[in-house]
This record gives sequence, structure tokens and C-alpha cells, in this order.
Amino acid sequence: MNFGRQELDAPTKLVGFFVGIAFLFLAALFVGDTIGPAAPATAAESHTGHDEHNEETSIPAGLQATQDGYTLELDGSVVESGPAVPVAFTIRGPDGAALADYDDMHTKELHLIVVRRDLTDFQHVHPMRDASGTWSTALDLTTPGPYRLFADFTPAGGENITLGAELTVPGDYRPQPLSPPNVTSSVDGYNVTLAGAVTAGTNSTVSMTIEQNRREVTDLEPYLGAYGHLVALRADDLAYLHVHPEEGPPGPTVDFTVDAPTAGTYALYLDFQHGGIVHTAEFTIEVQEGQA
Repeated sequence: MNFGRQELDAPTKLVGFFVGIAFLFLAALFVGDTIGPAAPATAAESHTGHDEHNEETSIPAGLQATQDGYTLELDGSVVESGPAVPVAFTIRGPDGAALADYDDMHTKELHLIVVRRDLTDFQHVHPMRDASGTWSTALDLTTPGPYRLFADFTPAGGENITLGAELTVPGDYRPQPLSPPNVTSSVDGYNVTLAGAVTAGTNSTVSMTIEQNRREVTDLEPYLGAYGHLVALRADDLAYLHVHPEEGPPGPTVDFTVDAPTAGTYALYLDFQHGGIVHTAEFTIEVQEGQA
């Protein structure tokens, strides 16, 4: 009787043994799927976060409305066209309040650069700031289309920042092709010649020589603390470059240091003052790849 019971129990125990093994195998798979990838995922998330941080810190100026805790808050992103359209905006600091303290840069607390998306209708203006911290100015927006606004400023005791925002003027937008690369520009009876090549990733020097009626202009007047002010924008995304004038005589040549982040097509806008009037010469250049 007892032997017969053992014969009957053996298969049952064997089945139970295999069922147990199968259960443990499935459980191991489940745990592996649930827990195993966790470590690589964490590493990937950490790596991704690191990459995003690097990308954020390497993004050229003017492509973001928020940077380092400062935000450009535009009072309306769509406006009607006109020759003197009022535009207002606020720079908010890391605490969310309107920024009230600025360091002067080129004799101004803030420079506002405005250009249509096709790199036409360039404007460089200096808004007024009221007691609430709101900046306001009037812009010539007679031509419909998307515009990019660049607020170039330095918080008191801080680093220079350029924030960007989009402004739309409804209507029939007909983008104009960018002019081919040029080394001469004519504006208001002046001829300006550009000399010097720009290489990506390095400080390159470009020289602007100004003539009027084929005579070199040697009595340029200071404009924003220098004898010229140069703005450079990357054509494909309108990245804003900080360009610094070199000290020198009042003409005929003004030198600038240009630090272009990448190779490609750039638009340059030179503001200079002569006879009490500010003129703007425009150039298109090709920035070459730097040596590895």
C-alpha cells in the first residue's frame, strides 16, 4: 500500500518540479524585463540630459526667448502693418519680476535688433523703459511677414545676453532672396568695402572702409561709443553674433572681431554715423570651416 502510494506520488512530484522550474524561469524573465533595463535607462537619461545641457549652452545667441533664467516677454506677437507700429516687451529676471537694473553696453541699457525672416528690413533701435520695467518703441513694419526681434542687454553685474522673439505682420509675405556674397555695399551715397575672411570657431578680423564720392571718410562720428556697430546674423536660423569694434581712428577703416560658431552664409549690417546721420551698409559673406 505504501509502495503503491509512492508510485502514484512520484509523477505528481515530478510535474510539480518542472512547474516550479518553469515558474522560476518566467519570474526571472519578468524581473529581467522590469529591473534589468533600469540601469541602462538611467544612464541613457543621464547622458541625454548631459547632451541637452551641452546643446543648450552651445546654442548661439538670439535663438531662445529664455536663457539663464531671463525671459523676453513680448506684449503681443501679431501686429498690424504700418510705418510706426508700437511694440512693447518686458525682460523678466530669474525671480519672474521685470528686470530693473542693467549695465550700459555701447552707451545703452538695451539694443533692439529687428529683421524680417528673409533678412530684409533691418532695424536697430533703442526702446525706452518705463517705471514698471516695460520697454517700448515704434517699428517700421510696413512690409508683411515674420520678423525676428533680438533684445541685446546685460543684467547689472552679469553676463551679456541676447534673447529672441517672433513678431508677425499679417499680409502677403513674399520673401526676397538673400543677395549673393559681396565685398562692397552702397548706401546713401557711401561705398563701403569689406576686407578679411571669417573662419568658424575663431576670432576673425574684418575691416570696413568707408568712402563718399570716391574719397575716404576720415571724420566718422561716434555711434554707440564707437565709429561703427556691426550685427551679424546666420542666414539659415538667424542666430545672432556678438561683434566687437576695435579701437581706431575715425575712419576711413573700422575693424571688427567676428566669432562665427559655424560655417555657412551670414548677413552683416554695419551702422556708421557721418554728418549727423546713421547709415546702414549690408553684406552677405560665406564663413569657412575652421581647421580641425
